[in-house]
Amino acid sequence: MAERSQTAPEAGSDMGNDDAIGGNVSKYVVLPTGYCGQPKKGHLIFDACFESGNLGRVDQVSEFEYDLFIRPDTCNPRFRVWFNFTVENVKESQRVIFNIVNFSKTKSLYRDGMAPMVKSTSRPKWQRLPPKNVYYYRCPDHRKNYVMSFAFCFDREEDIYQFAYCYPYTYTRFQHYLDSLQKRNMDYFFREQLGQSVQQRQLDLLTITSPDNLREGAEQKVVFITGRVHPGETPSSFVCQGIIDFLISQHPIARVLREHLVFKIAPMLNPDGVYLGNYRCSLMGFDLNRHWLDPSPWAHPTLHGVKQLIIQMYNDPKTSLEFYIDIHAHSTMMNGFMYGNIFEDEERFQRQAVFPKLLCQNAEDFSYSSTSFNRDAVKAGTGRRFLGGLLDHTSYCYTLEVSFYSYIIGGTTAAVPYTEEAYMKLGRNVARTFLDYYRLNPMVEKVAIPMPRLRPGAEPEASGEMRPAGDTANLAYRRCGAADLINITV
Repeated sequence: MAERSQTAPEAGSDMGNDDAIGGNVSKYVVLPTGYCGQPKKGHLIFDACFESGNLGRVDQVSEFEYDLFIRPDTCNPRFRVWFNFTVENVKESQRVIFNIVNFSKTKSLYRDGMAPMVKSTSRPKWQRLPPKNVYYYRCPDHRKNYVMSFAFCFDREEDIYQFAYCYPYTYTRFQHYLDSLQKRNMDYFFREQLGQSVQQRQLDLLTITSPDNLREGAEQKVVFITGRVHPGETPSSFVCQGIIDFLISQHPIARVLREHLVFKIAPMLNPDGVYLGNYRCSLMGFDLNRHWLDPSPWAHPTLHGVKQLIIQMYNDPKTSLEFYIDIHAHSTMMNGFMYGNIFEDEERFQRQAVFPKLLCQNAEDFSYSSTSFNRDAVKAGTGRRFLGGLLDHTSYCYTLEVSFYSYIIGGTTAAVPYTEEAYMKLGRNVARTFLDYYRLNPMVEKVAIPMPRLRPGAEPEASGEMRPAGDTANLAYRRCGAADLINITV
């Protein structure tokens, strides 16, 4: 790689530190030193001023090499992991090296073969760069910080290219998804606004169950699921969508689960952080998953709203809150796995291990050997730890983690990179596992498959066939051919 100019600010210096990065780059044109005039083809234009975007600064090192700085989370310079930016005004066959130079973490799955995501305007399906083009190393030019470098060759001049840490899942995409479900008028799907974020974005709460379970006085067994408390952990949303898609489907297992359980799902606890392109924090710089003990209604309103609802259900003698599962993504581990709590009662501790063991049997990407149970002081403010201490011995609280990168199937050593569909499949398998846990398998054989019931007065869809949300996207995914792929050989 080219030697850096002595005048270029170094990471950690007064000019080059992350405090100097106040926002995202906006249509930032990189011109050669001494060049005057209009940008020519090949003078790259970087942009991250869009939803969930993140790129704080660009330094040109040489004609083909660029140092890229992640913008820290808003109001919190400690977290710099998520990136999501576009590059345009490229020349055909233009080769570049991008160095992301200011990660806040040293351990990373980039050491194990993970690669950034890329797509372009003419090929909108995300794909991973080849691992052979990606390097993760300690760099002496950046105060020995860890740097992730990747080589790339632009192949279509008119395309805008987008690069991201992992598959993005934006707040707007989430709202469109929920809108599409609401329009189907399913009598077992309910959407309500539990509250608003600091920037007045919706905190959505979904209830999926048979209407009979919601009658006044009916006893309820509740499974409560939350996601995206850490906004950069985008796989959480895909897993959550997989859970939702399965539970609202006409699969016999889903119908049995709706008859016996009430699913409460808050899929996006940190909508401001998601919208802003933060990795871990809210707008005001709080790691919300450390504030369950005493959330503020003005500083942590989404967390406060969810906690109040859970306490209300806990105090309702007709409601049994049986499970709490908080979905995350992990930046250094492979596979899906869980964190659980430690209890003095040995029998309760053993019962807590049942669900992850069953999930391991249902999902090839879930690892029980990576699942662990702890009560570390540093995790005291998490949802899993707080609710595990609040709820009684009949309730089980877990953090479900899934790798940003890949899973290893038992008996092999090859890493299988996660796709959007694979994340959603894990969600479907989480939902299915409740059938095994409650031993409802004999009920499935008795279930026929009628058309979905609609709410009174609702009109059926004009199309006739009611596909689960996501089927159209999956169909398009299967039809993608070689022409849809970016030529990412260098």
